Amino acid sequence: MKTSLGAKQPMLYPTPVMIVGTYDAAGRANAMNVAWGGICCSQPPCVNISVRKATYTYGNLLAKQAFTVNLPSEDNIIVADYMGLASGHSADKFAAAGLTAVQGEFIDAPYIEEFPFVLECKVVHVAELGLHTLFVGEIQDIKVEESCLDEEGRIINSEVKPVAWLPTDRKYYTPGRDLGKAFDIGKAILRG
Repeated sequence: MKTSLGAKQPMLYPTPVMIVGTYDAAGRANAMNVAWGGICCSQPPCVNISVRKATYTYGNLLAKQAFTVNLPSEDNIIVADYMGLASGHSADKFAAAGLTAVQGEFIDAPYIEEFPFVLECKVVHVAELGLHTLFVGEIQDIKVEESCLDEEGRIINSEVKPVAWLPTDRKYYTPGRDLGKAFDIGKAILRG
């Protein structure tokens, strides 16, 4: 039996921790912890983020039409949380957090050198949803720290140490153990 929680708050469990990098009109790097977002298309590869108009990032997204999605490791979780507490309106978050802003190779947005996984995205769609505005970014490049790749170029989860958060209890988590290979372990049911 399931208990209804209602639709009083948005929730998808777990939610990835995504730090969005943008430049303002003067070329100053900014980063924001974005609570809502994820992959939204496989061809072309796209990711979506939703931000409120009141954020500094909102204006940067409209002006530059580009952003990065930086996935912190568990080693970076304190600075990742800070990126959601401070405002780019009044703080240089990169300087305060001791992070390095690197110019994107394919888009006009900064990525965070110290984070292991980065998506460089070009804005291809904007939709007003209510309190938040949805920005869809077509992924132009994916950058992964070399130490987080095996000899065949596959991502090693235990090296990336990705984090997620649960909106209902407002805590960060790390993904658990390996449960099996996707598109493979379900074949036992296909075979009957």
